[in-house]
Amino acid sequence: APPSPSLPKTSTTTSTQLYIIGPMIRKMREKEDKKNMPMADAAEARSEAPGLRVGANAWKWPPVWPYDGNFFKREVEMNAKANANPLANPMQMMMGGDAPDANGGENSTDVSFDSLKFWGEKSEVRTELDERVAEKITNHYSFYLRDGMSVLELGAADNSYLPPTLKLNKHVGVGAVQSQMDANPSITSSLIVDLNNVIDDDGVDSAEFGELCDEGFDAVIMANTIDFLNHPREVFKSSWRALKPGGVMIVPFLAKDAYADKFDEAFTKQWRDMTDDQHMWVCGSFFQFSAGEGWDGLKGFDISPDDARKESDGNMLSKLQQNNDSDKPCGAFVVQAKKKFMEEEVDENDVEGFIGSRLWMMPALEDRDKKLVAPRLARAYDALTSQDDKDRMVQHFGSLPKIYASLIKMDQFAFTFSMQAQLAADLLGDPDFEGNDLQVNNMKMGLGLRKPSKDFWAPVGKLTAAMTPEEKVNLLSYIVPRFGSGDAAQ
Repeated sequence: APPSPSLPKTSTTTSTQLYIIGPMIRKMREKEDKKNMPMADAAEARSEAPGLRVGANAWKWPPVWPYDGNFFKREVEMNAKANANPLANPMQMMMGGDAPDANGGENSTDVSFDSLKFWGEKSEVRTELDERVAEKITNHYSFYLRDGMSVLELGAADNSYLPPTLKLNKHVGVGAVQSQMDANPSITSSLIVDLNNVIDDDGVDSAEFGELCDEGFDAVIMANTIDFLNHPREVFKSSWRALKPGGVMIVPFLAKDAYADKFDEAFTKQWRDMTDDQHMWVCGSFFQFSAGEGWDGLKGFDISPDDARKESDGNMLSKLQQNNDSDKPCGAFVVQAKKKFMEEEVDENDVEGFIGSRLWMMPALEDRDKKLVAPRLARAYDALTSQDDKDRMVQHFGSLPKIYASLIKMDQFAFTFSMQAQLAADLLGDPDFEGNDLQVNNMKMGLGLRKPSKDFWAPVGKLTAAMTPEEKVNLLSYIVPRFGSGDAAQ
């Protein structure tokens, strides 16, 4: 008898595939659903524009600026540095070579990216957003912008995506290409500024832009620009200064693949390496580490159209799905916050709050340092008995960056961050401390950051060798203000 026909192999294979692939798809969907769950309560969402994803209380930050210098460099800059550094070979380092310098040095070559030149050469290229995405940005703006407002737009080009019925009192565009801003019907005046030219830890390096910021704006908008910034913290510092108290900064951005074919060369490393979800948190960190608690109500939104294509997470099924979604619009997101009101005078019932506001934009101090030194400064202020001494202490807050510029060089294990904060507070709490160069130089000698003077600091160092670090801080905070006090006896 002829053998019984075997079952078709395709049936067995299909069943096996379904057995394996079915749970995979389900797991992927569960993971996607979990990722898309909003981190904001319903009450908060009701008072905001649609799409609230990250509420004001959901953000978590490290104590210091978490990015190295390479994080905001472009591919051409990274490649040039890698090719120019002979010590990038791990084996060579093991044989006695020095580690490559991540921030540049004698073994690295910096290749600067000329932003104004790049965008000038791209002056005829338009972003051309999908109309569904553009509508989402417009709708978001319409929720927060009102007639009669003054608006500063950073990264301005030919289209601001503002509601067509919005009647602004003033709309100043700051961009890289004059012809594009001239073609923008909403802009009332414009200024060419390279937002990547900055003063470290301070802001955008442009006198005209600084004068513009002094005018005070109700809103700062910056759409599709953070992907090209080399120094975002400084740009956000300038934006904070430009806002009136209570003013809002709104930062829309698109999925990382939105216009890679047009402007790929200008993307920074963070934009290339991070996912769209991570971009929202990175953008939030620019607010946090520019003015800290000087920003209020930091929120993140996913305003993507309902049929937006999903970002690939690297697996084969996700990539296939992304190929099938090529005709769908890209994702769109927004991060925004308001500028807090800063008290002009000391509130005796909340001295720490007043001092904290004075530290919002202070350079040289990390967020960690501000949180440590503010309560200590408040206690030092309360300990003063004379109003003149209290006023003098407030006037000398500006010397904190000079103090911390030295303290950051100390060994954090031998001289902890808490001890650094205590020294800074004790110095400012002394009526004779002005933060002048003579006092700062003597502080450095007392800390061992400069060669000690033979007639004073060298013998003091020997006499105090057995003292505890805390005792040395107390003594140093008493001695340093005596220098440069103008009192001959001291």
